[in-house]
Order: sequence, then structure tokens, then C-alpha cells
Amino acid sequence: DAWPRTPLAPGEMLAAQSALPDREAQEPGSPEEDQAGRRAANASSERGAAASTPDYGEKKLPQALIIGVKKGGTRALLEAIRVHPDVRAVGVEPHFFDRNYEKGLEWYRNVMPKTLDGQITMEKTPSYFVTNEAPKRIHSMARDIKLIVVVRNPVTRAISDYTQTLSKKPEIPTFEVLAFKNRTLGLIDASWSAIRIGIYALHLENWLQYFPLSQILFVSGERLIVDPAGEMAKVQDFLGLKRVVTEKHFYFNKTKGFPCLKKPEDSSAPRCLGKSKGRTHPRIDPDVIHRLRKFYKPFNMMFYQMTGQDFQWEQEEGDK
Repeated sequence: DAWPRTPLAPGEMLAAQSALPDREAQEPGSPEEDQAGRRAANASSERGAAASTPDYGEKKLPQALIIGVKKGGTRALLEAIRVHPDVRAVGVEPHFFDRNYEKGLEWYRNVMPKTLDGQITMEKTPSYFVTNEAPKRIHSMARDIKLIVVVRNPVTRAISDYTQTLSKKPEIPTFEVLAFKNRTLGLIDASWSAIRIGIYALHLENWLQYFPLSQILFVSGERLIVDPAGEMAKVQDFLGLKRVVTEKHFYFNKTKGFPCLKKPEDSSAPRCLGKSKGRTHPRIDPDVIHRLRKFYKPFNMMFYQMTGQDFQWEQEEGDK
């Protein structure tokens, strides 16, 4: 099974709706993602040799983390923010707070790039958002850390998640088979991680026990595609950075269907995300999509209420 199982925690919000075993969301980071991270890390240190002076400064624990969500647009966000001269980021996902915690903070610090005074150290590991222990562990490292969550319509996020797994394991059952506990009754299987990750209100509840909302920025994955500069302005403000990453850093790639980064001061080839991004989704039965929208709607409403932000996923679907 591509999605490992672990039991649901007893007090979870979802328990009232469905007492299900949980095929948890801790799927390994894809090899393409790790490769992309390494390539990006190399490109970043090459192009920033003077500006970011990787051989000077010291390694510090991160002051900001991109904690989620998987298939939400976290790689795009990381690549855009690391164009900023005051940001130094790890290319590869360290998975410290979910898989490598026993290695200790010194190991984690050592994974970080060197920074100068005034530069921010960052990393991104999207599975943190759905890891029960992560908020407590992060809080005990740095209670004033800034957290960024890229969220996307949970229905398209689930299909994107499935598409990624399908590309690595073509033998897995269809999306429809995995999405339902009982197709006839229309019972959604919320224990399947592809669906479970998108119950954002459930996961956020866990984080709000340790961090105030003011320390968490929610970035719209949809707006990151249609207005990357607008979303990046919010990110830079949140991090207390000058707005350096602006419209002139992006151009829209029609083939890919999303924006790519260009360096305004040189004419080198623009950097687009790798071939593992922007995969074509398989066709899903419209009835399945309708049932999924109905399933997510109350959780989305709860999420909008908790964050004070309306991501308009219902309007976008014409499902008012």
C-alpha cells in the first residue's frame, strides 16, 4: 500500500464523523523532489556566491519554516523566496521534525546553509503540517518561529497527490476505489492520506495549541499561480523582508501552465520547476468530485473561520 496506516488519535475532530483507521500522510518525499532540491541548492549557491556568501557566516537553526501542504505549491514558494538576498534555504527537505528528530538539533543545524547577520534561514518539509508531534517539537526549538502553509483546494490537491503516486506506482487502484469506503453509500474514506491531508481544519487545530495565528501565514496555492508577485509580497512582509521578489521575477509558461522564475538582472535561462511538477491529472468521474466537494465543504468552512481567510474553493468550483 502506497499509504502507510496508523491509528487515529482519540480526540480528533474527525472522530465524530468517522472512526476510521488512518492511512497516514507520511509518504516519503519523492525522489524528484529531493533531486529538485539539490539542483536548486546548487543553482542557489552558484548564483548567490557573492550576495549570499556561503563560505562566510554561521549555520543557524531556522527562523522560518514552510510546513505544508504536500502538493500545495511549496516547492514553487521556496524557489521564489530564495531569490531574495536575505533568505538562505535548504534545497532538500530535511524531515527533521517528523523522521529525523532523534538525530538532534545539532544535526539539524548542520543541515542549514551558512548565513550572515540579517539573513533568514529557512527550510520546507510539507509533511510537518500533518505530523502530530511536529508543533510541540518546533515550539520547543523556537517558540517565536514563523510558519508558512501553502494551501490549495483539497479536491485538486488530493487528485494531484494521487497522480504523483500513480506516476511511481502505476499498479495502484483507481482514485475512485481509494477515495470511498463504500461507493454505493458514497462514504468517503477519510483515512486515506490523499484525502486526509486536505482536512486542513483538523491539522490546524493541532498547531494552534502551540502557536498563535499571528505566527502562521496561509498562502493560497491557486493565487501563487495566477498572481505569484502578489502572494510573494505577503510572504516577504510576513518574514519582515523588503519586497525584493516582484513581478519582474516571474513570467508565465504556457506549456507548464504556471509561472517560472527569471533573474531580472541577467539574461540566463529562466528556471522552471522540474518535470515532476504540473503533471496531467487523470480524468475522475464528476460524481466522485461532487461527493468530495460535499465532504470537504464543512471542513473548508471551519478552516476559513479558524484562519479568518476565505480561499473561495467553493466559488471556484461553481458549487455555491
